[in-house]
Amino acid sequence: MKEYQPITKEIIEKLRDIVGPSYIKTDTDVLVQYQTDYESDPKRFHMPEAAVIPADAEEIAAVLKLANTYGFPVTVRSGGTSLADGAIPVCGGLVLSMERLNTILELNEDGMYMVVEAGVRTVDLQRRAREAGLLYAGDPSSSESCLIGGNLATNAGGLKAVRYGVTRNQVYAVEMVTPTGDIVELGACLKKCSTGYSLEQLVIGSEGTLGIITKATLKLSPLPPYKFDVLAIYTEPDTALEMVPRLLKAGIEPTSVEYMDNSYVRGCADYCGYTNMPHYEDGMYVIITVESFREEELDTRMETVCQVCEASGAAEVLEADERVWNMRRNCQTSVEQISKVSLTDDIVVPVHNIATTIEHIMEVGKNYPFQVKINAHIGDGNLHIVLCKMDMSDEEWDKNVEAFHQDVYAYTYAAGGRLAGEHGIGNKKLAYMEKFTPAGELNMMKTIKRAMDPNTILNPGKLIEA
Repeated sequence: MKEYQPITKEIIEKLRDIVGPSYIKTDTDVLVQYQTDYESDPKRFHMPEAAVIPADAEEIAAVLKLANTYGFPVTVRSGGTSLADGAIPVCGGLVLSMERLNTILELNEDGMYMVVEAGVRTVDLQRRAREAGLLYAGDPSSSESCLIGGNLATNAGGLKAVRYGVTRNQVYAVEMVTPTGDIVELGACLKKCSTGYSLEQLVIGSEGTLGIITKATLKLSPLPPYKFDVLAIYTEPDTALEMVPRLLKAGIEPTSVEYMDNSYVRGCADYCGYTNMPHYEDGMYVIITVESFREEELDTRMETVCQVCEASGAAEVLEADERVWNMRRNCQTSVEQISKVSLTDDIVVPVHNIATTIEHIMEVGKNYPFQVKINAHIGDGNLHIVLCKMDMSDEEWDKNVEAFHQDVYAYTYAAGGRLAGEHGIGNKKLAYMEKFTPAGELNMMKTIKRAMDPNTILNPGKLIEA
């Protein structure tokens, strides 16, 4: 890996001039909060040498110009909710936190768009849209704590992706600071455009390696006034998963189709303190949300959903109350009560291959000494696989995780899938990105990275090894 210039006293003084003395951090007791994101394994933590909290794009541009002049690395930090080590400063250097860029600048009800700074919490812009009778459809499970800039950087998916698509489908335009310190505006508030490269789409999902998004113009949608949530409980995983194509073929356009295996049903119920959840001991939960603009249409769709679930072998079909959704949102957090260290994957496969993929993963998991848990956005083919270290030694853990990944990732690509559906590659999957990405595709990514970031100062050690 490239060697970088340490953060010297001279650099600290220049950073202080840019952001102000209150917004540069060098004390160890402060910097320790930046050594990790949602990573739970201390072996992967890295302490930065300093951190800055800029106020706007101009200050960010000045910081990046300074980084190019002196040759120190800059790691961008959004809400710190990455599950792929995306915000960990693996090369040391400077952490640049986006928390002060937290203003909703405009909401245009007629144009159905919103302009926000990158540090706005996702839940806050969702709430602001609802107050205007509109919907921001991006809905990651971490919306209470994640920031929209991080959603853009990783092309986050979430609970509504089946109907509305992922984050990139909600964006008209972005303002960005390039790795060399230029401020550029990409995209426009247009329904269609064939004017050159779609640069805003290139930047979305690039995990901060091609630039720092500072502002975004987001698409809003009409807010459906009617919806229902169904909980279909299955006692056999194959019947639960085979329900999805039947549902889609029936003409239902669900907003969400979420899956929790039985270990998650039990673990999340325990974590949330819910007693007497149906089929606690043997049930797999599938949560289906359908929305509509007409009440009579909603009734017809609900009847069809229930028929499909019953025909596919559901043991029970119930209304999904707020307890069920709270369990789903706490899947990740619930793992902490059984294992201090865990690892979360989020492979994605074609929807028609999700059943066989989950079956393969669970069968492979029987060969390993750790617990394998699965929750999934089964309506869009995105699986979250969690491995729990429990009381294993570091050596045993690392050896078994590596063997498990080699098997699962090879199967995923053979099934037409990819390494990440919404969490990104970060540093955690860097080596696997090199191994499993087709050579031509990987070379194009590296060529773009080298052209835009010639000194490799922005988010080094993430996504690709340029």
